[in-house]
Amino acid sequence: MEEQHEDHGHSVAAWTAVGIILLGSAIASVGVVAANVPISVVGGVVIVAGVAAGKTMSMAGYGNKGHHAQAGSIVDAPDETGAETLGKS
Repeated sequence: MEEQHEDHGHSVAAWTAVGIILLGSAIASVGVVAANVPISVVGGVVIVAGVAAGKTMSMAGYGNKGHHAQAGSIVDAPDETGAETLGKS
């Protein structure tokens, strides 16, 4: 029997967000080590921009299929039998 594996974060939106957040973390780390507040703040801004870019790309359809923002609907993972449930974990 073939096991089903969810596609956790394997999307253009997720990888873009992770890349930008890692870049921001590196910039912020350099700022902390150099005791330079402006560089640390720039790193923090880049981190926030990475989160925003990932969310925006996900809503634009570059996220996992079926998992991007859906107005007014809660979608959970299928249960053991494959039936979708709403609002239950």
